[in-house]
Amino acid sequence: MNTADQYLKAIYLVQEQEDGPASTGRVADMLEVSPASANEMIGKLEERELLDHEKYKGVTLTDEGIVAAREALQTYCIIERFLLEVLDVEEFRTEAKQLEPVIDETVAERLDTIIDRAPQCPDCFAPEEDVCGLLDVEADPDPAD
Repeated sequence: MNTADQYLKAIYLVQEQEDGPASTGRVADMLEVSPASANEMIGKLEERELLDHEKYKGVTLTDEGIVAAREALQTYCIIERFLLEVLDVEEFRTEAKQLEPVIDETVAERLDTIIDRAPQCPDCFAPEEDVCGLLDVEADPDPAD
């Protein structure tokens, strides 16, 4: 997964939460980047026709962008589940965020063979908790957040 995938995933989750276009400010906050950095990447993704950006209205993923975002979200779920279910990493969310940009599709597919991922993935993801909704975790947020 690369930085563009992280942006697509974040935009997708914000759109789901807001049931409409994602504001660049919310995307920047979710990714912990400056609004200027978010705008720059959004411009690049718009050039690749993965999203549409209307000033003062927000960002909407195109059909191709939705497919890419869902694939990125699925990879993130695989990383989270592997860290928690196989490695029993206590702060799995923090670790997943650090691993997300460096795990490629091949590694994610191999991790997926180890975990018992549900067929509804990535629809199981709970954006408010930033975790797969099927994972058995406490309701408290990760202390690193």
